[in-house]
Amino acid sequence: MYYRRKLLLGILEEFDGVLSHTKLQKILLLVTRKQAKKSYDFVPYKYGSFSFQANQDLSTLSKKEVVIDKTNTFGSDWINNSVESFFPTLKKEDQAAIKQTKEEVAGLNQKELVKYTYIKYPYFAIKSQIADELLTDKELEKVNAQKRSFDNPAFFTIGYEGISLETYLNKLIINDVKLLCDVRKNPLSMKFGFSKSQLKRACESVGIEYLHIPQLGIDSEKRVDLKTINDFNKLFDEYEKTTLVNNRVKLEEIYNLTGKYKRIAITCFEKEPCMCHRSRVANALKQLPNWTIDQKNL
Repeated sequence: MYYRRKLLLGILEEFDGVLSHTKLQKILLLVTRKQAKKSYDFVPYKYGSFSFQANQDLSTLSKKEVVIDKTNTFGSDWINNSVESFFPTLKKEDQAAIKQTKEEVAGLNQKELVKYTYIKYPYFAIKSQIADELLTDKELEKVNAQKRSFDNPAFFTIGYEGISLETYLNKLIINDVKLLCDVRKNPLSMKFGFSKSQLKRACESVGIEYLHIPQLGIDSEKRVDLKTINDFNKLFDEYEKTTLVNNRVKLEEIYNLTGKYKRIAITCFEKEPCMCHRSRVANALKQLPNWTIDQKNL
């Protein structure tokens, strides 16, 4: 079993075997902030901090009947159903983080716990639907100070190689990206969160629109034998002369979308732009007659 899933089970054990969906997310935030290497990342969500990966892991554990997802009058609970004890298998520092967090939130009901995390980590409250009713004006000021809003148009490229879905989304959020254009030919990924339907849902849940533009992608079989930078450059040179020329209308579509959304990002897999065709898409956009928008890789 993945260690991060053992951490989830260890938290449930220490909190008497049951936590609401919301409380577990908030407690997990507090626990992982105490870790040198965090087991989970989070995004600002409609009720504050939320980890898509943790939610997915809990769903997986539920399917295996290691935990039970039980709906009740007040919401939904995660209930530990494991016959095995995982808390003793955790690293000593993680055991200490869980115990410290338990003491930290002792006596807090769910609403009070949510408020506590908003005050402690105001960034994660920037998209909350309930912050106004939980926080004072002064506390709300600290939340609003974390919000990023820009009037100037901007264009970004971003790859998801080596980062979590939450870290990826936070890069978009703090740069106030309004539209993500996926320029993969086949938007499938073995990595959680980055197949088309998953990425679309995740983006839209944090207020970012998603658009797939497969016409600007490269067939996966053309990437199979790439080993050196020269191999990549040869492929991308051909891509510029064929795909980008034949699909100029899609480049112009992106340009027109900048007028509507102001701040746009295009995405593919590779971390380094020079190893990814999105850099050639960005260069082609620069060549359009009316293009004056600054470009940056995230």
